[in-house]
Amino acid sequence: MDLAAYFRDHEGTGILATADELGVVDVALYATPHVVDDTTIAFIMRPRLSRQNLNTNPLAAYMFIENSPGYKGKRLYLRTLKEETDPDKINALRRSHHGGDEAAATLVYFTVEHIRPLVGDHE
Repeated sequence: MDLAAYFRDHEGTGILATADELGVVDVALYATPHVVDDTTIAFIMRPRLSRQNLNTNPLAAYMFIENSPGYKGKRLYLRTLKEETDPDKINALRRSHHGGDEAAATLVYFTVEHIRPLVGDHE
C-alpha cells in the first residue's frame, strides 16, 4: 500500500494506542504520520503517556478514521524502530506549532507490521 498517497489523499482523525509493560492501554489523538516509506512512519511525540509507554512496550496501533460517509479508514499495527531528538530535524517536519515545550519532543519511527481496514478482519 502506498501510505504516503493514502494520507495525502484522505482527511480524517487519527488515534494512537499504546500500552505500558503491564498492558494498561492509553489512547490519544494524533495527526497523520510522517511517511518515510511503505513500511516506516514517524510521529512527533511530546513527553506524555503515549511516549512513556513506548519505553517499556514497543508495540502500538494507529487508527485513522476517514472524513467520509460510512466507516472507512485504516488500522496500522506498529513496532517502535528508533527515535530522533535533533530539534532541527523535528522542526523541519512540524506541520504546526502548538507552543509549550517543543524542545522536549522526540521523533519516533515505527515499522508498520500490518495494515487492516477500519472495519473487518480482511486486509
